[in-house]
Amino acid sequence: MPYENILRRLRELGSPEMLGGMARFGINTVGAYGVSVTELRRMAKKIGQNRELALWLWASGVHEARILASMVDDPERVTERQMDSWVKDFDSWDVCDQVCGNLFDKTEFAYKKAFEWSRKSDEFVKRAGFVMMACLAVHDKTAKDKDLEKFLPIIVREATDDRNFVKKAVNWALRQIGKRNARLNVSAVKTAIEIQKIDSPSARWIASDALREFERKRSSAGR
Repeated sequence: MPYENILRRLRELGSPEMLGGMARFGINTVGAYGVSVTELRRMAKKIGQNRELALWLWASGVHEARILASMVDDPERVTERQMDSWVKDFDSWDVCDQVCGNLFDKTEFAYKKAFEWSRKSDEFVKRAGFVMMACLAVHDKTAKDKDLEKFLPIIVREATDDRNFVKKAVNWALRQIGKRNARLNVSAVKTAIEIQKIDSPSARWIASDALREFERKRSSAGR
């Protein structure tokens, strides 16, 4: 499907109602048409993997086209330079999360970028670092516990960042690591308790929310 036809199709699929729903969820709708992720996945399945098309879609600047780009790009051909370029374009949490979870966490640079981006000051770049940690905890079935445990001190370090999209990603990373297996759960609980002692509203929220989820998991497992 030619690039121009894809953009035309995205415009046709867009709806004001969907745009309104996106806005209510805190999604930046500038440059968006209002197309659901479900519909984007259908399109991606029909298109198949196509790196050249992915680059064109990203360059369009269209919100949904960028998410679609992350679904059709080839993670084995993604370069470190591309990742650093795209992450600077993130202007909405959903684009950040989709690109990291569909594409970036499958590249050879995934762990390196998780560490690097977690230190950045830009809200969405920093969020991307922690989204990568969360996605790797779920998607990287070959990861060793020690690889994921290396993220825990970073989670402690950044737990005082009170920006909404950062603290939610820090919390997400901690929860996903803790849900990976029993050993990592113990490590994550210890980390949450450590964070809970920090004199920061953000840190206390991150820790309390994670500990509640871990407790719910234990309670449901014991039934």
